[in-house]
Amino acid sequence: MPAEPAEPVEPGAGSTVPSDSANGSPVNGGSGTGSEWGSSPGLLEAGQVRAMFDRIAGVYDLLNSAMTAGLHHRWRERAVDVAQIGPGARVLDVATGTGDLALELARRVAPGGEVVGCDFSEGMLARAREKARKAGANTRFEWGDALALSYPDDSFDAATVGFGVRNFADLSRGLAEMARVVRPGGKVVVLEFTTPTRAPLSLFYRLWFDRAVPLLGRFSADPEAYAYLPESVKRFPDPAALAAELERAGLGEIRWVLTAGGIVTIHSATVVPEP
Repeated sequence: MPAEPAEPVEPGAGSTVPSDSANGSPVNGGSGTGSEWGSSPGLLEAGQVRAMFDRIAGVYDLLNSAMTAGLHHRWRERAVDVAQIGPGARVLDVATGTGDLALELARRVAPGGEVVGCDFSEGMLARAREKARKAGANTRFEWGDALALSYPDDSFDAATVGFGVRNFADLSRGLAEMARVVRPGGKVVVLEFTTPTRAPLSLFYRLWFDRAVPLLGRFSADPEAYAYLPESVKRFPDPAALAAELERAGLGEIRWVLTAGGIVTIHSATVVPEP
């Protein structure tokens, strides 16, 4: 699939970083369900979302690759670049899903580093553990609540979330928890979908997410998942609003980059030392 021309970089709450481009859109990993943006950024309660991800765990990776021509891997690589981690670092991946982002992080922190991936779907975690075993990665996958992380303050060099933050039941609380477990000066990185506003991609996006994806769901084993995806994307805050949420979580040096023609954003923020 050819790459789209790069979108202009939007100013964050501070400075910006350059943009790249790709195309497509995977379903997101899970770990909770929006904040002031509504009781849920999709259509389902947290327990229903967890059950949905357990049901689709076996086809999750195939679905992502089919819908993006495999380009979701490139977006994850870019998010890891933004995290600014290297050998020996300790990183937390929240809403890790089947572990693709965590495994990319593990490649960057070797030798001597560690990646912990947490998620609320045991079905997804089982797939992640199997991938890590085959890759020989120094990665630990465990059940976790994104709104009440079980890790001490300042215990990681960075925390990431890829296509899962819009499942947080309380967005502000989830971001604050990520910031809490990262040491001062460390990074919090959010990789997520956004809704493009420029034609012709905006028209294609609406047709694909509002009509084609739900229609595909009628022929799938889990139509609910195909309905949840477009609704969760549409209800999620735009890049500027998400940057404001990061700032409210006590983070600084907030930046974001639009990629995939404006379909995907990568936000980065730094944990600010307490005065």
